Amino acid sequence: MTEHTSLKDQVALITGGGTGIGRGIALALAQQGARLVLCGRRSDRIEAALALARLAGAEGLAVIADISRAAEVDRLVQTTLDTYGRIDILVNNAAISTDGDLHEVEPAAWDAVMGVNLRGPYLLTRAVLPGMRAQRNGQILNISSESGLRYYPGDSVYGLSKHALNDFSEYVQTENQESNIRVYTICPGMVVTEMTEDAAGLDHNKCLYPEDIAELAVWLLTRRQNIKIDTPILIQTMLNPWE
Repeated sequence: MTEHTSLKDQVALITGGGTGIGRGIALALAQQGARLVLCGRRSDRIEAALALARLAGAEGLAVIADISRAAEVDRLVQTTLDTYGRIDILVNNAAISTDGDLHEVEPAAWDAVMGVNLRGPYLLTRAVLPGMRAQRNGQILNISSESGLRYYPGDSVYGLSKHALNDFSEYVQTENQESNIRVYTICPGMVVTEMTEDAAGLDHNKCLYPEDIAELAVWLLTRRQNIKIDTPILIQTMLNPWE
C-alpha cells in the first residue's frame, strides 16, 4: 500500500493565517514539516503566528495582503513563488461577516463579505492552479461553515457566501481532478476564536476549537493521492453551544 502523503517541505499558503482556524492549521502543518506562507491584513498577528511555527522548526513568510484585490493576490502568489518556487497547498480560510436580514444589509457590506469570502478564494485558486496543474499535484482546502449548509436568520450574507464557496469547491475539483489536484471543503460549527469568544450566551465548553479543525485538515491533506473525500465535510459538537 502506498504511504500517506508527506507534507514535509511542501509549501502551504494560508489566508487568515494569523488568528483562529488559520493559525491552528498553520501550526499543525508546521508540525508536519511544511513551509508556510501566512497571509493576513494585520502584520502583528501573522508575524506572531509565524514565530510560533518557527518554534516547531518550520520556515515561512508573513505577507500582508487584501485577498479581495486581484493585484494583491497576484503579489502574494508571486512572492511565494519567488521564495519557494512552487505552491503545493492552498488554504482559503480568511473570512468576514455582517449581521442582519437581507433587506437590512447595505450593498457595501454585501460587497465586503463577498469580496473576502468568495472573490478571495476565486482569485487565489485562479492564481495557484496553473502551477499546480503544471506540476500535476496540489491540494486546495476551503474553510466554509455550518452556515454554508444551513439557513440561519440574520446570517444571510455570510451564509450565502459559504453556500457559494461549497459549490465553488466542487467545480474546482471537477475541472482539475485529471491533473491530480484534490479539493476539500470543511464546514465547522461554532468555533471559539477572537471573533466569537465574547458572544453572549456561548458556552465555550460545548464549542469546537481551532485545533479540532486543524486535526481534520491534516488528516485530509495526508491521505494517499488516489483518495478523494467527498465534500463539504460538516464538523460539529454533540451539544448545542448556545444552550
